[in-house]
Amino acid sequence: MLTYAETEGFIRMSEGLQGEKNRKLQWNYRTVIPSAGLLIALLTEVMIPNHKDTKYTDLTNLRTVLIAALSISLLLCLLSLFIPRLRKRYAYEGWFIGGSGIFVTLINILTAKTHLLPQLYFPSLSRVFNVYIEDRDFLLTCILSSFTLLVEGLIIGTIAGVITGILVGWSKSWSYWIYPIIRILGPIPSSTWIPLALIIFSAPKGAAIFLIAFGVWFQITILTSSGIQATKKSYFEVSSTLGASSLQNLFHIAIPDALPSIFLGFFNATCSSFVALMAAEMMGVKSGLGWYINWQKEMIAYPNVYAGLIIIAGFCYLFITLQFKVRDKLLKWQKGVIKW
Repeated sequence: MLTYAETEGFIRMSEGLQGEKNRKLQWNYRTVIPSAGLLIALLTEVMIPNHKDTKYTDLTNLRTVLIAALSISLLLCLLSLFIPRLRKRYAYEGWFIGGSGIFVTLINILTAKTHLLPQLYFPSLSRVFNVYIEDRDFLLTCILSSFTLLVEGLIIGTIAGVITGILVGWSKSWSYWIYPIIRILGPIPSSTWIPLALIIFSAPKGAAIFLIAFGVWFQITILTSSGIQATKKSYFEVSSTLGASSLQNLFHIAIPDALPSIFLGFFNATCSSFVALMAAEMMGVKSGLGWYINWQKEMIAYPNVYAGLIIIAGFCYLFITLQFKVRDKLLKWQKGVIKW
């Protein structure tokens, strides 16, 4: 005869095994959802004819993209059967990828299939993807130009922001003189400095870098100084008791303790720098993603506008993802506090 405790333990173990089995079945089920969503999008594109007034009906770029995406999703679904880690990750993303396929289906129906949305402002997805084929060389030049401006502005703004933030956060004397200037100039949008930047800098590129660096400088200065000021005083008391100098307290305690705030400031600055980049590329430069989008908008070439916006979205996502990879590597103890 089993005791009550043994019986209850046996029941819980059985429920746990059944729950684990159900979870595995759920993961396997969800890995099929991306392929289902993409298949619906592909069938909609192939089986439903385009509206009779649709321009460039011979373009099959959307169909090609959907076939490639569906092939990749089927391959990942197959691999997930043998790789538990991939199955878990792919199943977690399943609803989003499948939903993206449904979203593409709706856009395709509203534009190329029915023209419920004005064709001038909402072109078919095949026309948008066709831009990457026709303008690929020029788009690569614009991407390189924007990347150069962004990196140079981020580097200059980050260095200036960290130095200013350390001075404000560590020294009361420096804070007395610098902090009021930050409060006055910092909240002013970068785009309002365009007339002054064009006067100070002879070349449009220098003015563009200044606008990006200015926005980055303010974000990093504020969060660097607040991170240093938030360092516990007990840390300095202990280190001073052990004979640490003021500079040692700064470089070995205050700055390392403020690194999470510095990275957060860099994250915010990166997001705002893309806004500054769009404004900076309207000041006489002849390449760049912001300039390209504004030029195509004036030409009423909305397929090119949407193609540029997609590139900017992907560019921003990859840039910030790389930044968070570096942060997670340097600050392993804080991994997961702020997710991207």
